[in-house]
Amino acid sequence: MKDSSRTTTVTNSIAILEAVADCGVGVTAKEIAARLGIAPATTYRLLNSLVADEYLVRTADLRGFALGARLRGFAAAVTVPVVPTAARIVLDDFRVSTRFAVHLMNFRPAAVQVVSEDPDHPISGKRELSRHLHASAAGKLLLASRTEWRTLVGQPVRIAARTKIDHVALAGDLQNVRDAGYARAADELVPGIACLALPIYNGVGSLAGALCLTGPSNRLPALETHRDPARGCADRLGPLLY
Repeated sequence: MKDSSRTTTVTNSIAILEAVADCGVGVTAKEIAARLGIAPATTYRLLNSLVADEYLVRTADLRGFALGARLRGFAAAVTVPVVPTAARIVLDDFRVSTRFAVHLMNFRPAAVQVVSEDPDHPISGKRELSRHLHASAAGKLLLASRTEWRTLVGQPVRIAARTKIDHVALAGDLQNVRDAGYARAADELVPGIACLALPIYNGVGSLAGALCLTGPSNRLPALETHRDPARGCADRLGPLLY
């Protein structure tokens, strides 16, 4: 029994570290517990242990957590993909062809990671983008590819006025993503901002990332006219990135 208990503790501790890495600086114990389905008391106990061992640190307001000194260097080295020159040329050419912001995302098992942010149009709501998959087009694209999406979402929280926090409504959105082959969201992550997320596939045909096109939500129809060119760019990027 002791060995079994020790194994569970190690497994849960690793899951907590992965959740903090995926969600980013400031994720709370409550959010981690809901995301992983671990009892709050167990989550708090393991978090305190990980902080004591310097794997995690508390944020300045003492409410959230971030990776500690023993992990930050390792995480930076292994989790940030490098965009090859050929892919960067394709991406930059597409950015020149549109007045909308163009961002490149990488998908981890349970998170969206910004790989290349449009230098002329910084991402609004970057922290929320990583932590709340249900509120962004890129997040919905990732969730639509996962059978366990409800577990990844946990209890959705409202980020903006149009954020969907009902599992039934989200299920409908994700089915629309599967049917259409791309995702879109407007006024769900950041008020006044709309986004299209086009899938990028790796060499074996698995979803690996997304090309995101963003702009004012009142220009969503104009954004949609760039969908096919964006899809073409995403298709070209796949073999160059993965």
